[in-house]
Amino acid sequence: MKNIRNFCVIAHIDHGKSTLSDRLLEYTKTISARDMKEQTLDDMDLERERGITIKSHAIQMKYVHTDGQIYNFNMIDTPGHVDFSYEVSRSIAACEGALLLVDASQGIQAQTISNLYLAIEHDLEIIPIVNKIDMESAMVDEVSDQIIDLIGCKRDEIILASGRTGKGVPDLLEAIVNRIPAPKGNPDGPLQALIFDSIFNSFRGVIASIRIMNGTLRQGEKVRFMNTGKEYFADEVGILQLTNVPKTELLTGDVGYVITGIKISKEIKVGDTITKVENPSPDAIKGFEDVKPMVFAGIFPLDNDDFEDLRDSLEKLQLNDASLVFEPESSAALGFGFRCGFLGMLHLEIVQERLAREFNQEVITTIPNVSYYAYNKRGEQLTVRNPADLPDPTVLDYVEEPYIQAQVITKPEYIGAIMTLCLEKRGLLAKQHYLTENRVELLFEIPLAEIVFDFYDRLKSISRGYASFDYSPIGYRQSELVRLDIKLNAENVDALSALVHRDKAESFGRKICKKLKDLLPRQQFVIAIQAAIGAKIVARETISAMRKDVTAKCYGGDISRKRKLLEKQKEGKKRMRQFGKIEVPQKAFLDVLKLD
Repeated sequence: MKNIRNFCVIAHIDHGKSTLSDRLLEYTKTISARDMKEQTLDDMDLERERGITIKSHAIQMKYVHTDGQIYNFNMIDTPGHVDFSYEVSRSIAACEGALLLVDASQGIQAQTISNLYLAIEHDLEIIPIVNKIDMESAMVDEVSDQIIDLIGCKRDEIILASGRTGKGVPDLLEAIVNRIPAPKGNPDGPLQALIFDSIFNSFRGVIASIRIMNGTLRQGEKVRFMNTGKEYFADEVGILQLTNVPKTELLTGDVGYVITGIKISKEIKVGDTITKVENPSPDAIKGFEDVKPMVFAGIFPLDNDDFEDLRDSLEKLQLNDASLVFEPESSAALGFGFRCGFLGMLHLEIVQERLAREFNQEVITTIPNVSYYAYNKRGEQLTVRNPADLPDPTVLDYVEEPYIQAQVITKPEYIGAIMTLCLEKRGLLAKQHYLTENRVELLFEIPLAEIVFDFYDRLKSISRGYASFDYSPIGYRQSELVRLDIKLNAENVDALSALVHRDKAESFGRKICKKLKDLLPRQQFVIAIQAAIGAKIVARETISAMRKDVTAKCYGGDISRKRKLLEKQKEGKKRMRQFGKIEVPQKAFLDVLKLD
């Protein structure tokens, strides 16, 4: 146990975590030069295309110290985007140390601070690293001062490294041995193993990634999952390398995997504790936080016959992405589907993309919203996750919406533009604090619903990419919200309904109507697109009918013959408008979400 080191790599998005991890794997000869590629641990095509880490990846390395001792390093590379912070919290629960990576050209960013606080809460030993020191724009001294101010370390404790050239990697490996404590635990006690990740394999069933806190797990032993109470045999145990390497046993402090042949994804839960049936542990492992979804959207199959396939796909995806939450729901326009909870808009986009790529599921997504509390005149509290759940205005007393504390770190020259954006989003400035003379931290209190759509993109564009953003929930507050319904020829399209603030309802309705006018295909009858609050219409656009020239076959002759044909066409159009169904194409649902 004294030769085991468990640590994770935490940083803001794009600060070079995956590249530095590649150098560590190279230096410890965990991967041969032939298998080496950029972003080695990012095994999803999506991660490579976007250049971001979506999933945490655990891998074991062997390091030979200068005194000849061999150390086992279990490293977990974590995502840096705010939408995947749950992945980071799970990785931190399985470690004793954290490598805090800061880009020498960008300095400390918002997500770095929030991930650092997570690590400090779990009493992890922090090793600060200034990365990308070989870049021309590197501000090594300045960034080192920021780190000293933030965590109060000494200057010589900061490791200067470059993920691209491999500079500083030997010092880093030495620091991991000397500064990160060996795992604590009782090797002779009852087995306690924390599940921090899992994946579904169509041949082997569920493969769970585990960290042994106490005891020993041997192949073939009967184990119990404490949360579900189910019992299975450990068919295979082993360590995590680029491919899974089977072993006969896992000891206290080890990070590895276990295959029990579970085929039903509901029977395993990330954060659960595994123990042995003989000599079980009386307590489960504590301190593992539950996921809190921020954004809700309906996901519906294109064809209603695919509903069960979609359920199966979501369950398998949930194994690999524990922050996805879903429950069945039905919609008048779209049929049966699921109400899903996500940590943010990027998370929603990634889930949609993974459903299409990994499970061949083409889906329609409704307008994302957040969950509200509605109170009726009798004082009863109702949770509203769907605009259709909002009680009738005659019985509704008031609505509360979730607020977040948004932390923005930027350069002083962008303060004005960022304040304008946040005030436009109904935000209140809570605090302004200069971290250094050219780095300022702004704290805003903003309704969560306002940052769901385009906040992150607009923040990046007005600050030319220099602002970083992180948020945490701070509770619910009373607000003036109304339900905005979209009607096509006087019929509600419930999938396009949204809960919006009364002051913004009119402009939001106008935008959606304009967008739908461009997106909906023309019919042979007039289509009226309306936005309504209750019975009051606040915006309207009209798509004129396609005209078929019925008089084209009349060459000359009496005018009454032409008139008769035109009258007949007029009657037909009236009938069509009465019985004509307006199909909303999937592209329209997706494009309405991308309002300018």
